Amino acid sequence: MTTIDTIRDDFAFLDEWEERYRYIIELGEALPPFPDEARDAAHKVQGCVSQVWLVTDKGPGPDPVVRFQGDSDAHIVRGLVAIMLALFSGRRASEIVKTDAEALMRSLGLDEHLSPQRANGLRSMVKRMKGDAEAALVQHA
Repeated sequence: MTTIDTIRDDFAFLDEWEERYRYIIELGEALPPFPDEARDAAHKVQGCVSQVWLVTDKGPGPDPVVRFQGDSDAHIVRGLVAIMLALFSGRRASEIVKTDAEALMRSLGLDEHLSPQRANGLRSMVKRMKGDAEAALVQHA
């Protein structure tokens, strides 16, 4: 899977937003297959116009490593899912909670180039991921 640092570097290299959109779509196409049984209401991210599903796997311990799997039925949104997975998945719950996803969106220019619906959906996905990380911390408190 592509790292968040690679995504930042690639975005800096691509000048045109048309190229960046294509890159976002490619990131989504590279996501591993999503389990069909997880395409249900329990895994659906509320607040997204497109269908977005998220599976959270919490490791053991008081500050577990949290891994996410995600998917969407829309190409660009699937790419945004890939960016958020690169940002959050495989990190400790405490790191996820502290991570400023809004700053990442600004640094990539996503805040200016996404439709309001997509930006709100992205925030809903971030809220869900951070909420799952917080829940992982609380379980051991």
